[in-house]
Amino acid sequence: MIQSKKTERLIQIISIAVPIIVAAVLGIRNKIDLGAWTKQLTHFIGLINGLTSVLLILGYIFIKNRNFVWHKRMMLSSFGLGAFFIVLYILYHISNENTPSSGMGTAERGVYLFLLISHILCSIVVVRFVLMAIYYALSNQIARHKKIVKWTFPLWLYVSVTGVLVYFMISPYYS
Repeated sequence: MIQSKKTERLIQIISIAVPIIVAAVLGIRNKIDLGAWTKQLTHFIGLINGLTSVLLILGYIFIKNRNFVWHKRMMLSSFGLGAFFIVLYILYHISNENTPSSGMGTAERGVYLFLLISHILCSIVVVRFVLMAIYYALSNQIARHKKIVKWTFPLWLYVSVTGVLVYFMISPYYS
């Protein structure tokens, strides 16, 4: 599907490596003391998800108005925020325990778990789609770009919006 075999291989490696690294970081029992500042990272992570949602919607509006320059800026900014998110997420989780959600009621916890699990599963899948969409756009394979973003955009938007919702649901339990 992707013309460049090297690019295809790189996208496959990144698409597999990112979820594995994140899962490994979540499984670390002995956390690394990076300092108290890392406790604040959850707020930046929530903010990044919110900004990503806004930029994705703006990118969609710009492309619908055929403003290719601003569409590209919004989408590359969304991608940059996504990369920054992963760095902050890893820094937070190598230095802090997972936040318990045990104070939630049954219905609230059910909604939270549904959002969290669907967010995690979709975030694993979306990495490959985002990388492919960006590659197609930057390599001027516009027909392929249009075809894949029909799936990528709603999935990516879902991941960023549910990231914000999960943040707001769990934020009262951050110590």
